[in-house]
Amino acid sequence: MSLSQNHAIDVARVIPLKPSPEECALLRASLLRPMPEIPPRYFYDDPGSELFERITDLSVYYQTRTEIGILERWAPTIIEAANPRHIVELGSGAGRKIRLIFDAWGDRRRGGRCTMLDINELFLRQSIERLESDYPGCQYRGVVGDFTRDLDRLGPAGQRLILFFAGTIGNLYPEERQIFLSGLAATMPPGDAFLVGVDLVKDKVRLEAAYNDPEGVTAEFNRNILAVVNRRFDANFVPDHFRHRAFYDSVNDWIEMRLTADRAMVVHLGALSMDLSFAEGSEIRTEISCKFTRQSLAATAAGADLAIDGWYTDPEELFALALLRKREG
Repeated sequence: MSLSQNHAIDVARVIPLKPSPEECALLRASLLRPMPEIPPRYFYDDPGSELFERITDLSVYYQTRTEIGILERWAPTIIEAANPRHIVELGSGAGRKIRLIFDAWGDRRRGGRCTMLDINELFLRQSIERLESDYPGCQYRGVVGDFTRDLDRLGPAGQRLILFFAGTIGNLYPEERQIFLSGLAATMPPGDAFLVGVDLVKDKVRLEAAYNDPEGVTAEFNRNILAVVNRRFDANFVPDHFRHRAFYDSVNDWIEMRLTADRAMVVHLGALSMDLSFAEGSEIRTEISCKFTRQSLAATAAGADLAIDGWYTDPEELFALALLRKREG
C-alpha cells in the first residue's frame, strides 16, 4: 500500500501545476526590483532538495553537523522544558534532525502527534514513512505547504513543540521575519514552545567558505533555481550562462547568494508575458542567510511578543538552538 493511503498528507493547498496569477505577479515584482530576485522557495524541487542534502554533508558546511551535535547534547533538556504532546516541524526536508527529538521524547510520544510541513511533497512523504516505521505509536500528518503562508494548517495549539531547524529563519528579510514570528506567536498559547536554529555571526572567511564549496555543489544548487523557473513559468534561462556568487554583507549580517550573467542576454518568461534583459555581469539575488547573536535574536523575538526561554549552542558558538515562548503579561 502506498504512503498516501496509509498516512494523512494534506495537499489541499499544494502548489498547483500551473502558477496562479498571484504567483506570477509575485515573481514579476521580484524580478523587477532594482536587484532582480527569485524567491528561495524555488530552490526545492526534487533535484534541488537532493542537492541541498549533499550540501549538508560538505566539509565546509558546518551548520548541519553542528546543529546535530547540539541536539545530541541538549535534546533531552529541550524535551523536559517543552513537555510536548504534539511535535511540529517546519521545512521538514529529509527528517534527519527530528529523530534526535523523538529519541529524547521516548515513550512519551505514544499517543502523541507529529505534524511535518514541507514544500517538497516527495521528501515529506519519505520523511513520514521513515519516522512512522522507526517510531510507531504516534499519529503522523504531513502538510505540503509554505511555512510563510500555511501556519494555520498545522493543527490545534496546545503542548506543541514547533521545530524550525537549519537556520532557515535567516532566509527571511527582517520585515518578513517579523511577520512570520508574529503570525506564529499568534497561534501559540502559553503551553507551546518554538525551537529555532540560528547560524551565529562569526569570521567572514568561514562564513563565505560554507557557501562557496570547492566541489561546486552549492553553485549547482543555486543555478538549479533557474531550471525550476523555466519549468514553472515557461522561461528560457540557460543556467550554465550564470555563475554562482556568495559573499558576506557585514552591514546586514547576512550571506547573500547571487547568480551573475556571464554574457548579455534576453530571457523570456512566457507565463509572465515578459522579457528580462541582462548585461554581462548583471545579477539575480537568490537568497539571503541572516546571521544572529543572542541579543539580535532576542530583540527580533521581542517584537513578536516572544522571549528566549532556553539557549543551546556548541563549544565554538558557531550555531545555536533557541527555545522561544510567549512572553508573560
